[in-house]
Amino acid sequence: MKRLVGFFLTAVGVIALLASCSPVVEEEDSYGSGLSLRSVYTANTETYTMAPEIYDVVGLGYNNGEKGPVSITEGVLKVSSSSEKVYLVALSGTEFVMNQSTGLITDLLSGFNLNSPYLKRVVSAICNNVPEGSNLMLSGHSLGGMIAQQVAANKEIKQKYNVLYTVTFGSPLLSAGSREGTVKRLGDTADIIPYASGSLINNTIWAIAGLNRESGGYKFASEDAHVKSYSRTDVWGAYDVTGTKNGKAVLTVDLDTRKFYQAPVFGN
Repeated sequence: MKRLVGFFLTAVGVIALLASCSPVVEEEDSYGSGLSLRSVYTANTETYTMAPEIYDVVGLGYNNGEKGPVSITEGVLKVSSSSEKVYLVALSGTEFVMNQSTGLITDLLSGFNLNSPYLKRVVSAICNNVPEGSNLMLSGHSLGGMIAQQVAANKEIKQKYNVLYTVTFGSPLLSAGSREGTVKRLGDTADIIPYASGSLINNTIWAIAGLNRESGGYKFASEDAHVKSYSRTDVWGAYDVTGTKNGKAVLTVDLDTRKFYQAPVFGN
């Protein structure tokens, strides 16, 4: 309830403002020259084939501030016959936590595609913990999906890293035209949040047409659609881990590498 209420208030605010086991071996041949596949050879791995599984990783960031809204996990992404080492960056959305930059002010700032403490913290977490030159896969729900799109358009990130994919769940369009990599926005037909940004005014066609829509049968229950739909395999199971419908991409992650990061409003 808190997630939808927060972002619903954001939508209202936007409209108002607009109106006014350890490694065993490293294998190179099967996955490209020089690619370390530590994660494939450890017991503590998970393999994801569907977008709802990525959403579940994003959802781990809703932890009442105990760990933080940001997680980064090493993995190997296989698309067709090509496999690449990637870092999965998962960002949760609006959550009211003391000194955590996932509140209404960040909703409003992001809704207008402006900088925010959350965006700064995510960029910092990546730059300080992911080797330069690495491949990134960004994902986020609601506010987290907006931040993910901003990260994909961030100059420092684009200079230092290769953003391969950005997958968002229930998130409005942001940073169109400046994002690196492939962006897939998933939105339930009953979820109103994917339209709650300034892009609905200045980039109307793409804000609507660029959204991949499926119905979870929620009709007018927008809150349920926003917080429940994206984990449902019966609704989104046809979308692979890159957000591509009927795609075949597979992501294997090493859970031993998963780390969470705080995103405070003030301090470090």
